[in-house]
Amino acid sequence: MSETLITTERRGHVFLIGLNRPQKRNAFTLEMLNQLALAIGELEADDELWAGVLFAHGDHFTAGLDLGDVAPEMQKNGELSVPEGGRQPWRLDGETYTTPLVTAVQGWCITLGIELLLASDIRIAASNTRFTQLEVQRGIYPFGGATIRMPREAGWGNAMRWLLTGDEFDAAEAYRIGLVQEVVEPGQQVERAIALAERIATVAAPLGVRATLASAQAAIPRNEREAATRLQLDAIPLMNSADGAEGLHSFVERRAARFAGR
Repeated sequence: MSETLITTERRGHVFLIGLNRPQKRNAFTLEMLNQLALAIGELEADDELWAGVLFAHGDHFTAGLDLGDVAPEMQKNGELSVPEGGRQPWRLDGETYTTPLVTAVQGWCITLGIELLLASDIRIAASNTRFTQLEVQRGIYPFGGATIRMPREAGWGNAMRWLLTGDEFDAAEAYRIGLVQEVVEPGQQVERAIALAERIATVAAPLGVRATLASAQAAIPRNEREAATRLQLDAIPLMNSADGAEGLHSFVERRAARFAGR
């Protein structure tokens, strides 16, 4: 039996999905991504689930992708596959998502963590959360949706300030640019996310909620949807470049990268 890297729990009409690799700061392996995809698939497929909550066990939301585990699969197949019955955690497959998802973050929220936030509908952060979209410091680029969604959510200049430098920013800045909707005291983020999900599941008609989400998603420009389908494919040449290799080596060796532009 595989390790439970993603926990799930039903609370009435609310579905709790927990990242559960705290000893590795919830860094995502392929197996963890697959388990998350299956959990998202369950949330979307069950008509009795009216809202979801994505959160993390431990001190950190996620340290991002475990590139040593994930990159070889992408280089081999050109993209990350989704298991049967699952749905893409980044919500970049061009399909309509009908169940609202509230995400709660704390500690480190790195790369994929920000992109999972951007893929959800309502976002809550503990005040101790530290964010960074640092792919450019590793010789690659964000291929989970940040290049598309952050400019839309935060505005071009705010997005480029963080996407092009890979610098770290805090919860107050995340709130200022609209990345999160609320900032709460550490330890209260999951409780607040559950309260919002239960509010949706209690006072809002499920069919009305689904129609609202479908209408909002239908307003997303077609060219944005088309760009989303190329994110992973366009990451492969960067991973195979000399700078991509240097970025990965510098990460493993815990040193500053020395890029050459090739």
